[in-house]
Amino acid sequence: MTQFLLIRHATNDLVDKAIAGRASGVHLNDEGRRQASRLADALADEHINRIISSPLERAFETAEFLAKPRGLNIQVSDALHEVSFGDWTGKTLEELAPLPGWKTWNTFRSACQIPNGEIISGVQARMVRLILELATQCEGETIALCGHGDPIKTALFHFLGAPLDFLHRLEISPASVSTLEMFDDAVRVASINQTFY
Repeated sequence: MTQFLLIRHATNDLVDKAIAGRASGVHLNDEGRRQASRLADALADEHINRIISSPLERAFETAEFLAKPRGLNIQVSDALHEVSFGDWTGKTLEELAPLPGWKTWNTFRSACQIPNGEIISGVQARMVRLILELATQCEGETIALCGHGDPIKTALFHFLGAPLDFLHRLEISPASVSTLEMFDDAVRVASINQTFY
C-alpha cells in the first residue's frame, strides 16, 4: 500500500476573507503555526517517507513542521500549487460576491473559467497526475503532500468518482489531513478533513 496524506496549509490572515491565490508573501499567522504544530504532533507516529509541498510559503511553512523532526528535506512541486485565481487574486470575498463569475464558481465550478486563471479540471488533472506518478515511483511509502484546499478537493473527488460541480460541498479546513490509500487494484479514501485543533 502507498499512502498519501493530503494536507492543507495551516491558517493565515487571508483565510475566509480574501483570495490569496498564488500571491507570494502570505505566511502562517500565530494561529496557523499553532495549528501546524498540533498537526505535526498528531502525525508524529506516522512513518512519513517524503514530504512534497506547493511552492507557496504557507504550504511550505506547514510542511516544515512535519519535516524538521524527521530530518527530511521538503521537495517542491508545481502540481501542488494553489489554483491560479487570475484577476480574482487579492480580492476580498465582499468584492467578489457581486461578480457573475464568482457565483458560477460556487455553483457550477466545472464550467467556470476564472478570468486570466485556471479551470478546475486542469487543477484536478495536475493533482491526479502527480499522485499516480508517485504511486508508481514510491510504492509502499507514506507521502505527505502539503498544498491547498481546492486542489486537494479535486484529487479526492477524482478518486471518489464525484463530479467537480459539487466541490463547494466539501470542507477542507486549514491544517487538515485527508488520507488516500493506494493498492495494486484499488484506491481507498480512508479519511477526509481530519483536524487536530
